[in-house]
Amino acid sequence: MAQPVVVGYDGTPGAQAALAQALRLAGPLGAEVVVTFAYHAGAAGGENIDLIDALRERGNAVAEEALEQARAAGVPARAELVNDTPAQGLSRVAADEGAQMIVVGSYGEAPLKAMIIGSTPHRLIHVTETPVLVVRGSSSSR
Repeated sequence: MAQPVVVGYDGTPGAQAALAQALRLAGPLGAEVVVTFAYHAGAAGGENIDLIDALRERGNAVAEEALEQARAAGVPARAELVNDTPAQGLSRVAADEGAQMIVVGSYGEAPLKAMIIGSTPHRLIHVTETPVLVVRGSSSSR
């Protein structure tokens, strides 16, 4: 089997576009898709435990949604939930899996806005050695 394709997935329209592209690429390559939901909850304790539980519940729900799409497309897939920032989490999963690429969605934020509030694709290309494919999400979903 070919090296897996890691896709960042949180259920947003940009992530849906990234998943669709990852499935289109992985199918003909015979590659597994590793659907990755990264959440960053900080240090656990007290009320953070409720936050972590809520994030994991959301992650499991959106991951199952993505896995259903992969099954419908006939592409092997599995999910990984990681407690880390999105860029670091995707980078780590890709390295651990020996992934051939990471696929993420983007809304095409203005450069200044992306610089101020951050952009997972922008951060990702600075923290990973794995090739990154950025898929533009629907502009109507901003």
